[in-house]
Amino acid sequence: MRIQCCIDGKMFSSLPLLTPISLPSPKEIHLWYVIPNEVKGESLLNKYMEIISPSEIEKVLSFQRNELRKSALLARALVRTTIARYQINSSVTPKSLKFRNNVHGKPEVDWSCSYNWEPPSLHFNISHTSSLIACGVTMNSPIGVDVEEKQRTTKHTILTLARRYFSKHELEVLTAIEDPYIQHQEFIKLWTLKEAYVKALGKGFSGAPFKTFTIRATGEHFDLSQSSSSEACEIVVDSLDNADDNTSNWQFMLLELAGSHYAAICTEKDVKSKGNWNNPMKLTVWNTIPFVEDTCISG
Repeated sequence: MRIQCCIDGKMFSSLPLLTPISLPSPKEIHLWYVIPNEVKGESLLNKYMEIISPSEIEKVLSFQRNELRKSALLARALVRTTIARYQINSSVTPKSLKFRNNVHGKPEVDWSCSYNWEPPSLHFNISHTSSLIACGVTMNSPIGVDVEEKQRTTKHTILTLARRYFSKHELEVLTAIEDPYIQHQEFIKLWTLKEAYVKALGKGFSGAPFKTFTIRATGEHFDLSQSSSSEACEIVVDSLDNADDNTSNWQFMLLELAGSHYAAICTEKDVKSKGNWNNPMKLTVWNTIPFVEDTCISG
């Protein structure tokens, strides 16, 4: 007998199925995002609670405010359902996945319990605000993802924050922008790019402080307002700690999600793959409500 449950008028078995997706190619990025306000129904949230670990449940319940609990739950459910839908192995389900953190705290899939098969070189990274959560997936190359609200407010002025966190060149770029609204937007975009880079490195903010490197565009002019498309310009990293660092090994994408957020993606170029690795990575984006609906919005 198959037990049925109703989620917002849609019928599911007690173990809802996920739409299977092929693993991304070595030159492809998959980005999945969920908007918390679109996830409704206590039954669905309970279903997400069933697939996360006891320690994750404890973390979710530690938040006092309901919206923070929901965001924390959706972040963990999004990662588990995203990885499981690739059907890496019949034994891999959202609930069976185990995770570990690297020395800097970046989460990774822990495949150490797998003895009879060779797990893929799958990389993922998650970022979330209270109003949008995103998970990026790549094969063979580390990935960093950051999302920020376009209308994010700050306690201090943009230039005050830039002087504290950004390099001299980045501060000069922002200072040259006279329009306060555009200056604010460029600050948010630059912040997402820098955050995505340190997350791709696997070090986080503490391991790679923002002031130790510069994000800039190639060419004579640097205008982040022209970077809303991944094809607008090439973005590179200048290391201020070590001038010998090879800073051309990273690719960036900067895009809008849901009309309300900027998303930055940073991946390491796979120099071992055949073909011209200078070509942009292919990006496919899904808006998802796990177990309910997946909508491919670009590809």
